[in-house]
Amino acid sequence: MALWLTGAVYASGADVPKREIRAVWLTTIYGLDWPTQPAFDEAGRIRQQEELRTLLDRLKAANFNTVFVQARLRGDVIYPSEIEPASRVFSGKYGVLPGYDPLAFVIDECHGRGLECHAFLVTYPAGSSRVVEEQGALSVVRRHPELCLQHDGNWYLDPGHPGTCDYILSIVREIVDRYDVDGIQFDYVRYPEKAHAFPDGKTFAAYGNGQSLADWRRGNINRLMERVYDWVRQTKPWVQVSSSPLGKYRRNMQTPNAGWTAFDDVFQDPKAWLQAGKQDMIVPMMYYRENDFYPFVSTWVEQVEQRNMVAGLGAYRLNRKEGDWNLSEMVDQINYVRRQGGDGCAFFRARFVVGDEKGLYSELKNHLFQFPAQLPPLTWLADSLPPDAPREMTVTLEDDCLRLSWEDTSPPGEHTYTVYYSLADTLDTNRAQSILATGLRSREIYLPVGLAEEKGYLFCVTASNRYRMESLPSYETYYYHSIFEK
Repeated sequence: MALWLTGAVYASGADVPKREIRAVWLTTIYGLDWPTQPAFDEAGRIRQQEELRTLLDRLKAANFNTVFVQARLRGDVIYPSEIEPASRVFSGKYGVLPGYDPLAFVIDECHGRGLECHAFLVTYPAGSSRVVEEQGALSVVRRHPELCLQHDGNWYLDPGHPGTCDYILSIVREIVDRYDVDGIQFDYVRYPEKAHAFPDGKTFAAYGNGQSLADWRRGNINRLMERVYDWVRQTKPWVQVSSSPLGKYRRNMQTPNAGWTAFDDVFQDPKAWLQAGKQDMIVPMMYYRENDFYPFVSTWVEQVEQRNMVAGLGAYRLNRKEGDWNLSEMVDQINYVRRQGGDGCAFFRARFVVGDEKGLYSELKNHLFQFPAQLPPLTWLADSLPPDAPREMTVTLEDDCLRLSWEDTSPPGEHTYTVYYSLADTLDTNRAQSILATGLRSREIYLPVGLAEEKGYLFCVTASNRYRMESLPSYETYYYHSIFEK
C-alpha cells in the first residue's frame, strides 16, 4: 500500500527532536474514542471503519507516530477470542463482532499510515456487577470464580492468586501470536481504589509466605511483569512491553503531600520492573499540573535509564467539564518533558486531540509536531546490526505527484523506511526538518507537487529493522521539477 503525502513540504522551522514518541490512547470502552456507535448491519460496519480511518488520518497529518489501542476493556476484548467475550461496543451484544476483526483492522490501518500500534490491556478489572450479569456465562467471573474478587461494587482478578498470572498471560499470548502488534501495554496493572479494603485476606494467608501485605502485593504485580516480558522476548523479541502506572511515583521529601501514588497506594513498583529489565517503555499517567507534575517528570526520567519514558498527558483536562486547563499548560508540559530528556508524550485520549480541544491539535500540527519524528531505536532489544541501505531512489512525475520508489533486498514487511529530502544542495539526515515521511512499510510514496512550480529536490531513503535500528542513507537522488525543458 503506497502512502500519499497530503501535507506541505517544509523547508525550515524551529528545532524539534528527530526521534520522539508521539502517541495517543485510543479507548474503546463505552465507545469513547471509537467506535461511537455499534454496527447492526453492513452500513454500520462501513461507518465504524471510516470513522477510524478519519481519526487516524488526522493523527498522521499532525505527525503522530504511535497508537495505543484498548484491546481488553473490562473482561471483554475487541477481537475474536477463545478466552473472553467480544465487547458489546462494536455490535451491541457481548460475544458478537460486527462482521470484521476490530483489532486486526486498527493494526492494518495504523501500519498503512506509518504508525506503530500497541495493544493496551486493562489488566485486573473484570467489570461491574451489571457488566458481569450482561456477559453471563461468558464472564471470567462465571468461568473462573476462583480468580475473582468483588470490591466496592466491581469485580477484579485477584493479583495474588497464582492462576491470575496464567490467565492474563494467556490473553497476551493470544494477541501476540495472532497479530502483528508493535507492543503490549498494561493499564490498571495495580490494586484498585480503596486498596486497604480489597478482600484478598484469604489469598494473602495462603500465599503471603511471611511477607508484609504491601511487599506481597507489589511482588504479585512484579511477577506478572516478569512472566509476560520473558514470554514475549522468547516469542517475538521486537514486540515492546510497557505499562502506564500512576503518574506520581511515590511520596518523598520533595513531594510529601503528593496524595495518591503508584508505590504507596496501589502497590505498583515500576522501578523494580525497570531494574529487572522487564519493561521497554513506561508511560506514567501524569494528568496533573504544577507541583503534581514537574517534580515527577524528573523522577521518571531517572528511573528508566536506557528504556523509554513517555509522559502520559491529560488532554481531557483541557475540556471545560474535566478541568478547564489553558492550552499553555499543556504546551509547557510537552516542552518540559523534552528538556528533561523524556522520550515523548502520549495523550489521553484521542478524541480530545483530533477534536482540537482548546486548539491542542492545531498547536501540535503547526508547531510542536511540525515535522515528522522517527521512533527511538530499541538498542537493548537489538540482536543484530542495522540493515543495509536501500538502493538509490527513483523519482518520476505521474500527473501532479512525484512517485518516489526504491528497492531493498529484505523480504516485504521486515523493514520500515524513512525518506529524507532537501530543497537545497545539501541534505542533513540528522535534522527533523529533513524528514519527508517515516515509518513507511511500502517502498514507494507519492508527493503532490504544483504542476507550474520550478523546484529542485534532493532525496534519500534509509531502512530500519523491527528494533528501529536505522541503516546508512541510500545514495542521494536529485530531481528538478519544471514545466520547461532544461
